[in-house]
Amino acid sequence: MSDKPLASDTAMILAAGLGKRMRPLTASQPKPLVRVAGKSLIDHALDKVGSAGIAHAVVNAHYMADALEGHLKVRKTAPQVTLSDEREQLLETGGGMVRAASLMPDPFFCLNSDNIWLDGPSDVFAELSQGWDAERMDALLLMVPHTRAFHYRGEGDFHLDPNGKVTRRRPGRVAPFIYTGIQIVSKRLLRDAPEGPFSTNLLWSRAIEEGRLYGISHMGLWFEVGEPAAIKPTEEWLTRA
Repeated sequence: MSDKPLASDTAMILAAGLGKRMRPLTASQPKPLVRVAGKSLIDHALDKVGSAGIAHAVVNAHYMADALEGHLKVRKTAPQVTLSDEREQLLETGGGMVRAASLMPDPFFCLNSDNIWLDGPSDVFAELSQGWDAERMDALLLMVPHTRAFHYRGEGDFHLDPNGKVTRRRPGRVAPFIYTGIQIVSKRLLRDAPEGPFSTNLLWSRAIEEGRLYGISHMGLWFEVGEPAAIKPTEEWLTRA
């Protein structure tokens, strides 16, 4: 791995969802405040961002936004956090990025708040920065093979060709790579985006058609923490790490 600098000094953390799969834990708190191994999910994400040397984080909030905002205000460690307020309307992943775009440089890292990972030889933001090519890419997704994904019960999301270009899993088939929820995004991906709520999948589909969606394989471990049953086994893994 070379000493290529980080591709961005800012990361967006998607934290506005309703957390329905995490019920009943989300009946009284937003999902990002659910604790795993003594630390909230949002703090797991922010601590990874800060330890990578990323100075700024933008966190969007909708469900129980007051509780999340209050938690973020008392954090004393890096990164510096700015709230992207979605109290009036939940904008989904794509709409959330569009709402927050003015708060971020080009490009920016983007990650979900509901997964936990262990780094490989380098941290994931260095991995993405090493692979990033702004001339060729609208987004670079961090993927993980099934063998390094824990608590995941799906059939995979994507294929990668030898050059790292992304194609989607075909219906009824299994794809070798799972999207970790971590990516680096060019603002070019957000151009001509629809207003209001929409999924990032809409923008990814256009980038696939244009040959500008790429992926790399994560060399560490990844844990999907989307349901209460995933918390204890994830804690056991983190204890052993």
